[in-house]
Amino acid sequence: MGAATFQRNNYLYFVGFFLDRPIEYLKGVGPLRGDLLKKELHIFRVEDLLGHYPFRYIDRTKIFPIRAISEDSQYVQIKGRLIYFDEVGNKFNKRLIAHLRDDTGQIELVWFKGIKWISKRLVTGAEYLVFGKPSVFNGRLNIVHPEEMELISQQSLEKAPGLQPVYPSTEKLKAKGLDSKGILRLVRTVLDELEEKDLPEILPESILRKYRFIPRHEAVRFIHQPPDEKGQQQAVRRLKFEELFISQVRILQVKAGRREHAQGFIFTNINKAFDRFYHHHLKFQLTGAQKKVLKEIRQDVLSGKQMNRLLQGDVGSGKTIVALMTMLMAIDNGYQACLMAPTEILAQQHFRNIKHLLGDLEVKTELLTSAVKGKIRRQVLEELSAGTIHIVAGTHALIENEVQFNNLGLVVIDEQHRFGVAQRAALWEKSEHPPHVLVMTATPIPRTLAMTIYGDLDVSVIDEMPPGRKPVVTRHLFESKRLAMFGFLKEQIAKGRQVYVVYPLIEESEKLDLKNLMEGYESIVRTFPPPQYRVSVLHGQMKAEDKEYEMQRFIKGETHIMVSTTVIEVGVDVPNATVMVIENAERFGLSQLHQLRGRVGRGADQSYCILMSDYKQSQEAKTRLETMVKTNDGFQIAEVDLHMRGPGDIEGTRQSGIMNFKVADIVGDSVILKEARHTAQELLNDDPHLEKPENYPLRAFLSDHQPHKKQWSKIS
Repeated sequence: MGAATFQRNNYLYFVGFFLDRPIEYLKGVGPLRGDLLKKELHIFRVEDLLGHYPFRYIDRTKIFPIRAISEDSQYVQIKGRLIYFDEVGNKFNKRLIAHLRDDTGQIELVWFKGIKWISKRLVTGAEYLVFGKPSVFNGRLNIVHPEEMELISQQSLEKAPGLQPVYPSTEKLKAKGLDSKGILRLVRTVLDELEEKDLPEILPESILRKYRFIPRHEAVRFIHQPPDEKGQQQAVRRLKFEELFISQVRILQVKAGRREHAQGFIFTNINKAFDRFYHHHLKFQLTGAQKKVLKEIRQDVLSGKQMNRLLQGDVGSGKTIVALMTMLMAIDNGYQACLMAPTEILAQQHFRNIKHLLGDLEVKTELLTSAVKGKIRRQVLEELSAGTIHIVAGTHALIENEVQFNNLGLVVIDEQHRFGVAQRAALWEKSEHPPHVLVMTATPIPRTLAMTIYGDLDVSVIDEMPPGRKPVVTRHLFESKRLAMFGFLKEQIAKGRQVYVVYPLIEESEKLDLKNLMEGYESIVRTFPPPQYRVSVLHGQMKAEDKEYEMQRFIKGETHIMVSTTVIEVGVDVPNATVMVIENAERFGLSQLHQLRGRVGRGADQSYCILMSDYKQSQEAKTRLETMVKTNDGFQIAEVDLHMRGPGDIEGTRQSGIMNFKVADIVGDSVILKEARHTAQELLNDDPHLEKPENYPLRAFLSDHQPHKKQWSKIS
């Protein structure tokens, strides 16, 4: 093991060569296992192995009597004598069953895989320690595929640690002897060679004292080799804080750097377009929340710094009006504005809404999507380049190379999580000087998640609905109530209202027992026959012109019912549509259900959302449907969704690259996250560039552990 001390940026920093050693050179690894560790677990160096933390511990001091175990028990450890074992079943459902007995009772151990390998190693009459999750089958208690099964000897009992770590592994690694125990052996090899100087402290002494953290080298050792439960908890608490603190320091540095260096256009004039629209074209009063957000945006565009603001607002809260009035600020100062939406339907909807809201105001607005072709497309491109188009709404077609702006001053991105980072960057780079950026989302993000995903953006929230809007009444119905539901739809149509019926699939699936759109369409037409009723259909596999035709029929009131897939999830706005029926609602996620419900309730009439489902559904599905019936609040729904699915599964968060925490959990560790955020902000307020001697180690760590990805913070 070697080490070196060298000078960087006028301060000394210690680096241990040992931790930088390629993983294949660690004793017990070699080229084959090394390649597998890289591919399966992204472990490239010894340091990466140390950062591969246990996800659970087996307390080897706790042994449960078999009599005390039930199917409701969590993971348990038992000790007993193997009475006998046997292979049962034919070649299609063969399984190995072993019978383990202690002084209190008997339990079956069952394997469906690796039967030959396991049976060769079982010893009848021997004592075993077994760890696993109990279950019941045919009235008999069993443990299927025990996670640990160790032959007991006096020596093994004496050496058994109190808390044995259990490591994540994969089938390919297990096949090469790198199951949890195999990884544990490698970790112990590293810990035997590790010295305190290999893991220098990176947190300032003041933070260590404030939170009474154990040293970094101790925390890493204790998480792998806990001396006791208290030591393990101290290690986890320290490492969780460190992970979250480092992420918050990075985010806040990016935000501060942007404010310091990214010069922005200054919109000093608020006159002709903005004033005329506000006083003569706005047909309703802005809510207090909308006024507050516009004031925040106004401060941004007067600051001389590039605006990067996230606008969160529930469906129907009036984000589009705020975006339009921001675009008018740009136009009043001689700049162009563009609005990019993720789908053709949403882009067309924005275009129509903007044209309608502007009326006879002298603001030239155009649409640019892949469906705009030929002479019209060439004309739009020429006028954009010449600067005669003030506002352009479009899809990803806006980022194509042939699209050139004359003076782009503002970029509005709607439902930003649906765009890749590089796509957003291409739009941002359409201007030589960085335009102001307003990102809109109707997917509410819980505060703890927003602090992490959008921590480098300024966040505005429209938390107030326009006056006169009635909350959507949501009902959950089973199949037995279908005829009553159809009767209700006929009542609504008789009142002059329109209806959405949404299905999860377009064509029949052999794997999923779901109602599909085409069968559903035929069923609806039978129940609502022409000419009394008119039904249209819409799905993602239709041609753009066909989708537009069907959508226009519905918007004009020429059809009573729109049978659709989730293509209408975002942005479709038909105030006369008052009923949303969602078939197989148990198959949809909470966020998607909430977005679909947001397509109704756009007018002054009472609207309804009917969730149709099968009787048979998971506990998670029941929770989702109960939540939808209970509340219309998107932020409450987002909190439930976050707790149910975890942050990495929330739409748009995986691509951000910041969900890859090794030990921290931003849902369960929200208190630690807030502490880390506050502490990072205090530190950077005191020492923005980490130039004080006590902050040198942190600065060096941040420099040596840069994320291996391009920084897109300025555009998202």
